[in-house]
Amino acid sequence: MTFPARIQRPLALVILDGWGYAPRTESNAIALAHTPFYDEICRKYPMTTLAAAGEAIGQPADAPGNAEIGHLNLGTGRVAETEMSKIRKAIASGEFLENPVLQRAFGRAKETNAGIHLVGLLSDGGVHSSMDTLFALLRMAKTFGIEKVFIHAILDGLDVPERTADIYVEALEIKLADIGIGTIASLCGRFFAMDAGEHWERTARAFTMLVHAEGERTRDAVTSIRNSFLRGISDEFIAPIVVEKAPDVPVTTVKNGDLLVFFNHRADTMRQLVRSLCLPGGAGAQPSIDTVCMTEYDRSFNLPAAFRQEPEKNTLASVLSELQVPLVKITESARFVHLTNYFDGGDVNTLDTEQQVILSTALPAQLWPESQSFKIADRFVQALENSSNGVFVINVPAADLSAESGDLHRTVAAIRYIDTCLGGICEAAHDAGANVLVTSSHGLCEEIAAVRMGESKTLATANRVPLHFIDPIGPGPHLRENGSLADVAPTILGLLDIEKPAEMTGSDLRVM
Repeated sequence: MTFPARIQRPLALVILDGWGYAPRTESNAIALAHTPFYDEICRKYPMTTLAAAGEAIGQPADAPGNAEIGHLNLGTGRVAETEMSKIRKAIASGEFLENPVLQRAFGRAKETNAGIHLVGLLSDGGVHSSMDTLFALLRMAKTFGIEKVFIHAILDGLDVPERTADIYVEALEIKLADIGIGTIASLCGRFFAMDAGEHWERTARAFTMLVHAEGERTRDAVTSIRNSFLRGISDEFIAPIVVEKAPDVPVTTVKNGDLLVFFNHRADTMRQLVRSLCLPGGAGAQPSIDTVCMTEYDRSFNLPAAFRQEPEKNTLASVLSELQVPLVKITESARFVHLTNYFDGGDVNTLDTEQQVILSTALPAQLWPESQSFKIADRFVQALENSSNGVFVINVPAADLSAESGDLHRTVAAIRYIDTCLGGICEAAHDAGANVLVTSSHGLCEEIAAVRMGESKTLATANRVPLHFIDPIGPGPHLRENGSLADVAPTILGLLDIEKPAEMTGSDLRVM
């Protein structure tokens, strides 16, 4: 393998998920933590802040950032239109009701008098689903004159505050009455229905709920959720609940000839459930059903998708691959899809010059706030020794994982661990003569109190995130102040003396 002569020094991009920029407050875990190394790089090296929310990253103006869209912007060097954005625009323009995939599926259901089952996350967190999508599907069913429409609601509690599922279900019941169609048939926490870690026993619980009506029985969905709260069970961990229309008579089950519409727009957390229900060799005895996915969950599924998104071209990874520059990605399983699929603009293929080091996120952040931070640092040191002429992208999610729990003290502890690991990463990079960029995909750790007290509808914040430039040789360049996440990839290419492709609309952050 030959490398471009102009790649003279290695370069590392360190992504500290959830590391936002905000003034010191009692809820700012970053400011509260003892971080001697991070404080040192703040003093010694060039720094700027980047827009990581709202229109600057392709979200609505008032929308916070998140890890998914953040990585998409970081890796593609542009404000890439997301599937959620396309769906939102289609709903606003009325094109959603004319979607040919949905039109065909709803038309067949009308002709055969089939039941329509709408399955997805009941949440306005915006990460995995949108309630507007669910409402648009209900209106579409009403337009077609379909009578048997059932909602199988997956309960959140992660992308929105805990213990709010009852509020979302109450709101849904009001909306169903307003539209005049639809019945809630089942409830299930996302821990079971949206597992992405191949814990198939969890997926099986959701499968048997949908197909065999197995689970707790109730005549009142909201009361059952509140009873779970009283037992100390939060939204995501609520076990399958089957709604009954009469004693021992469930509202419905998924039967032969029915139509399943999965309305989540994010793919990775839907694949297991869809595979178990809709693909040969899935869980148990499968009904013969018609299926539509809101987006393409997996190309190999060969299932109809209402919205398909082609991978972005000329991303950072693909440009480096074309020039035979080795790329090493290091993270843990909780951020695998972010550092691969999203960072690469929707391309799920591993490039020839790319190496992926993925460590297992085995324990919850409540028990293990440092997560795999130390192993991530160790693997970077090893990779740098083996490939001293490449680019390294390192995602350290421990602080973000702790902050998602709303626990300020554990997040502070995670940040202390990360500071030690960041010191090890930068020391190894210094010895190898490598430039290091340290940034984040979104903010969260700087406003833990809002999450803990349930004052926000989403866990992420709309704050800017820092970007630090650590040059082991000189003082480093001045950095402009009006940047966004989309400017990071062009900056990396500029540092490597590689011309950025036309598709990258971001700009080099260095003041030349």
